[in-house]
Amino acid sequence: MATAPIKLSDVHASLLPRTLAGPIFEKSVEQSAVMALARPAPLAIDATTSVPIPMDVPTADWVGQAQRKPLSSGSVGIKEMTPKKIAVLIPVAEEVAMTNAGGLWTQLQRDLPTAFARAFDHAAIHGKTMRGATGPFAEYLAMTSQSVALGTTSQGQGGIWGDLVKGMEHVIDEDWDYTGTVADHRLKPKLLLATDTTGRPILVDTQTPGNDQAAAGTLIGEPLAYSRSVSGKQRRQSASSDSGLRAIGGDWSQAAYGVGMDITVRISKEATYVDEDDNVVSAFQNNLVLLLAEAYYGYVQGDADAFVKFTGTPSGS
Repeated sequence: MATAPIKLSDVHASLLPRTLAGPIFEKSVEQSAVMALARPAPLAIDATTSVPIPMDVPTADWVGQAQRKPLSSGSVGIKEMTPKKIAVLIPVAEEVAMTNAGGLWTQLQRDLPTAFARAFDHAAIHGKTMRGATGPFAEYLAMTSQSVALGTTSQGQGGIWGDLVKGMEHVIDEDWDYTGTVADHRLKPKLLLATDTTGRPILVDTQTPGNDQAAAGTLIGEPLAYSRSVSGKQRRQSASSDSGLRAIGGDWSQAAYGVGMDITVRISKEATYVDEDDNVVSAFQNNLVLLLAEAYYGYVQGDADAFVKFTGTPSGS
């Protein structure tokens, strides 16, 4: 039996149907590099969620009959995760919204996960909004004091492979595990072009063919995920700029994220909005339908020095 097409009149004014919202959230997680490696935690939209962050593995030891049981030297820290709202306002021609609502929702299912994933990664990595203001999360990955400049190790000593292993060593020397890397797409060609002194490629495991998710293979033996939010320079977004950050790696047991349960979508044909040039635009006057989509995400992390930054020269410098 054929499924009836979705009409604009079928959509509640404040809540996107679960059949549409579910896939959007799932895809936003797939497309987020940070979410690909960090661990998920429950997020209560109307309350603060306490998230346990392991500071070490509990220590078990041998004990004799009737002897005092050993006290674990491991500890678990508690981080409070609060929901933060991501929003996007989308103007749509009224003719499209009224005559092809099904196509409009299909487009939203493609575009909203990317928009949400980029905003989340940018905040979790840099501690900033997409426009450069202070971000929603009190802690973020770039807070780490550990850093390695890519291109400083000679080819004879391993080149960029050596740089990456030095970063791994920084994390391990701090008694953390190195469990993965998030990287900017600008790093990908440098990895694929890296060769040893005889010209043989040394990094061939950085991309899983046909994989359009953030998780894209392995790097120095650990999972790798790509995100344009690592550098901060988003494609075709004039307000963004390249920070020079090319990757962050470390112990991802020290990072946790939460995802809200519903996406709210408010629809208006009468409201006004302010465009990027600060012009006030009337939806009614211009035959537009305004879609305001909002979602909730949370992020917390433990010790910032469980991670290491890998830096390069900002593009355009």
